[in-house]
Amino acid sequence: MQPEATLNQLKASLGDGQLPPSYGVYFKNTLVALCHALEDHILQSCSSIPEQKPLVLVTFQQGKWYLQEADRYYDIAQCSSDVVIAAMPESGFADHKTGQLENVSLVHLDSRDSLINEWNLIILAPDYAAMVLCHELSPEEYRADSQPRVDTERKFYGLWTFDRSLVEKSASILIERIRPYNPTLADKLHSSQEKIAHLPPAVPADLTGVVSRIVNYLQTSQQQLVTITRQTRELVELEGQALKINRNLAANKLQAFLRMAQRVDERDPNNPLASLQVSALSETMGQILDLPTLKLRRLRLAGLLFRIGLAQAPSEIFSQRANQLNETHSSFWKNRAILGAQLLGTMPELAPIQQIVLHHLEHWDGSGTPDGLKGEEISIEARILGLVAYFQDLTQPRGDRPAYSLGEALDKCLAYSGTRFDPALVESLSTIIRLAEIGLMQLPNRPSQLPSVWLEEATKPSQSPMRS
Repeated sequence: MQPEATLNQLKASLGDGQLPPSYGVYFKNTLVALCHALEDHILQSCSSIPEQKPLVLVTFQQGKWYLQEADRYYDIAQCSSDVVIAAMPESGFADHKTGQLENVSLVHLDSRDSLINEWNLIILAPDYAAMVLCHELSPEEYRADSQPRVDTERKFYGLWTFDRSLVEKSASILIERIRPYNPTLADKLHSSQEKIAHLPPAVPADLTGVVSRIVNYLQTSQQQLVTITRQTRELVELEGQALKINRNLAANKLQAFLRMAQRVDERDPNNPLASLQVSALSETMGQILDLPTLKLRRLRLAGLLFRIGLAQAPSEIFSQRANQLNETHSSFWKNRAILGAQLLGTMPELAPIQQIVLHHLEHWDGSGTPDGLKGEEISIEARILGLVAYFQDLTQPRGDRPAYSLGEALDKCLAYSGTRFDPALVESLSTIIRLAEIGLMQLPNRPSQLPSVWLEEATKPSQSPMRS
């Protein structure tokens, strides 16, 4: 950690150099949980009285800014007196509506500034103060066997606290680090900080709710890590079973993955053939687009494995609509692509498939997850898989939602053309569905090649066709 790091400067400013008990090393997904918990409190305690609104200082480590977070900060700004966001120039804020708000100030960090390695959220309000301070580990600080393979495995030194004196010291440090970029803004922020500090004593805010949210978020974060461990353990067990049939280690692991994916479908009473149908329609899309044979093979396999991240999912994931899930289950659902990719990452031979699964929830306009990729930054295979998976799910019932007809499901996809989905791919899917509706072709229910490990007796295509 660099000496000028906000975290280091805070430690040096303390007489005994002791940081709060929360100081430690955090995974990125835990930091997301902590920041969301504090941000949620801003939104839920939003006041219409200007003097009661908090000052919010936030810095984001080097990396692509996610549009869904930018939208979140648009709402946070409505409940704050001032919001300062420090990030790399290519973060996207300058063009986003959040960056145009009068009470939002953008600081475009220099790539040589160590602030690009920090992730800080500081909130100063008359009745409470809170913060998350973090600094990413350098490549040298990771053990050789623990280098992050995916974004959520990145680690940060960090702490979180409601101690006002610590929050105020950190705010002063961060404001001074912003000063070289905008001296006028730094002076304004110091004045705002002083104004808040000298307001008449306010009744301390009830932080029971935010503490509860932090606990829930951390439990959810931990549950996801436990889930990955359980999935890996199950994979080892399935691998051992496959080893009796085939001595090829790679083949054994692939068979274990395929069997695990099949078990996910078996747990879904409303959509027991999802993987088969998504693989088949994705392959058909790829053929129409004249993709090379290698890409077609990868797309076909990714379609069979795209739900593997739900191997340990609660039953509610399969019986309820996304907007009906509680916080824990909703987080599990939103992170399904990441969980699946982490599992597939244990087999290096499947690296291309892992990337397709990891990015199939990215959106054409950059508002998707997990990396906020935009347009053709998303591989053609991931774009196809994301569109087909969404379409296929709509053709089956989910919770209290009945199955949509092919035409109705297509209309839903068309509504997201150019935002969530690649317009050219939506057009290709439209051609296929229109041909199917007039009887000139039949939608495939299984890919052209089905691995033998996918047990025929467990999946009968006639049971649950895509609704016409």
